[in-house]
Order: sequence, then C-alpha cells, then structure tokens
Amino acid sequence: MSTESEPEETRPPRKAAFLLGTAVVFFALDLVTKVVALARLEGKEPVRALGGLVYLQIVRNPGAAFSIATGMTWVLALVAIGVVVAIIWILPKLRSGGWAIGLGLVLAGALGNLVDRFFRAPGPLRGHVVDFLSLFAPNGEAWPVFNVADSSIVVGGILIVVLSLLGHEYDGRRSKDKAQDTKEAASNE
Repeated sequence: MSTESEPEETRPPRKAAFLLGTAVVFFALDLVTKVVALARLEGKEPVRALGGLVYLQIVRNPGAAFSIATGMTWVLALVAIGVVVAIIWILPKLRSGGWAIGLGLVLAGALGNLVDRFFRAPGPLRGHVVDFLSLFAPNGEAWPVFNVADSSIVVGGILIVVLSLLGHEYDGRRSKDKAQDTKEAASNE
C-alpha cells in the first residue's frame, strides 16, 4: 500500500488497472460480436442496417485492412505479438489516464485479431480474421470490412497520436517538462 511520503518511482502503476480493464472490456466485446456475427450471418447475403450506413456480413480476412499483406498472416501475428509486448513493457511506467485508455484499446484490438490468427482456419499463425462490419456499401466496396478489434486499434491509435501532439506523455509528464528535465541534467554536468 502506498503512502503520501512514498517516492513516485516506487508506487505501483496508477493506470495499469485502467488499461487492463479497458483491454478486457473491448477484447470481450470483440469476441462476443464475432461469435454472434458468425452464428447469424455466416453464408448469408449482407444485411443492410441503419439505412444503409452499415452492412453486416462475414468476411474472413487473411491480411490487414484494405487487403494489405494478404498471405502474410504470420507476419501480422508477429507484429501483434510485438505490440502486446511493447504495451506490457510500458505498463509499469504508465501514469496517464488518456494513454491508459488508448493503449488498452490497442491491446484489446491486437489480442482480438491475434486470437483469430492463432485459432481460426486455416491454422495457427495463418488464421483468417473474422470481419463483419462494412460502411456505406456491402462487400467492402466503399470501405474495408472490419470488426470491433480493428475499431479499437484505430480509435486507440488516434487517441495516442492526439495525446502525443498535445504534449502528453505516457508517464504523465508533458513534453515541455521532459525538455526542461533534459536541459537541467545537461547543465548539471
């Protein structure tokens, strides 16, 4: 248990639980929506929803968005593993609520698609990701077919970029604070 007098560096990560909670919620949402989509949409014509804004259909994607890297599923799986490891590495230093949400969303998305790549046909590290949401037109004619994991990665990534552009660091400091610390360290040498 931390006390007020305990130095910041020795306190347990404040935002780790927030990151992990976000990741668990969105990972579960991805898994549940894929199971429901497969049960209700497999082998059927696209279903028009929200006045044609969204179409629901099953697409098994061996690549990434926009059919990039089709046939390189194992590489995409390794990239996802790298993302998961990088987020775990950052976890002890995480002090920003915004970064916790962003990284939690990216973690959920990476794990959601990684589960597909490991456990879906045609086999481990070659599995096809289940996508089921298409915007504006069926069959990815206007926008690639995607899933909750893809959305989590995009929203989390945008949040992280915005926070970075605004000078918010994952460790809770502002970019100008880091620059000042660097300047002071250099002048002390």
